[in-house]
Amino acid sequence: MAKKKEKEKEHSSSARKGYLPVIQGTHRLQKVLAAAGFGSRRKCEELILAGRVMVDGKVVTELGTKVDPEKNEILVDGLPIKIPERVYYAVYKPEGVVCTHRDPSRRTRVIDLVPESDVRLFFVGRLDLHSEGLILVTNDGELAQRLSHPRYGVPKVYRVLVAGVPEKKVLQKLVKGVHFADFVARAKRVKMLKKYKQSAVLEIVLCEGHNREIRRMLARFGHKVYKLKRIAIGPLTLGKLKPGQYRVLTPAEVAALRKAAGLPA
Repeated sequence: MAKKKEKEKEHSSSARKGYLPVIQGTHRLQKVLAAAGFGSRRKCEELILAGRVMVDGKVVTELGTKVDPEKNEILVDGLPIKIPERVYYAVYKPEGVVCTHRDPSRRTRVIDLVPESDVRLFFVGRLDLHSEGLILVTNDGELAQRLSHPRYGVPKVYRVLVAGVPEKKVLQKLVKGVHFADFVARAKRVKMLKKYKQSAVLEIVLCEGHNREIRRMLARFGHKVYKLKRIAIGPLTLGKLKPGQYRVLTPAEVAALRKAAGLPA
């Protein structure tokens, strides 16, 4: 246990090297307070309206007030706020681990695989209980939202072992689109990697992420998914990570992800 804590401390420290605060520049006061961990923006608005927030020595009750946390002194109940620095973890989620912050069944969560944090962490690329592979964990909410939203078209790459050998026309239909009651599922690309007598390995690229999408698409054509692993999110790859492991992203990897999401590095 001591070794684990020591390892987590080392990773947590390295996560801070070279990274910027989670919020920069001039923003509405309630947004800055939310980034500092004072709750939702609505909760932060209540703090402002209650006269509990001071900016440069003056009580501020105007919700539209713009501040720069690097230039203005901001106090809540007389104490200076602290803006956390950004953290970025690549995590190899094993099968049986859940992508949720709260689990009544007390199963292992992805959040349990990375160092403890006092700020809210976001998952990019949720996977169902029986799937494994790459998940990005970060407190960079803007990046997480863009990487997850289909509007920005950031591809996610999967290796999928299926029952049977899908015909070429089936692979074409996966790209053309499979209609369900609640959405139309489309793969950006599908490639046959290996064929066996009674199974096959596919590489499937998606730019959206509906619940159990790949499993439902393949089941429509009679192909059960035996194993599903995500190997990439945009330019970020699983690399040499093993199930249950995580690593801190390099500044170059973060810059590449932000570029893929249409954000400044």
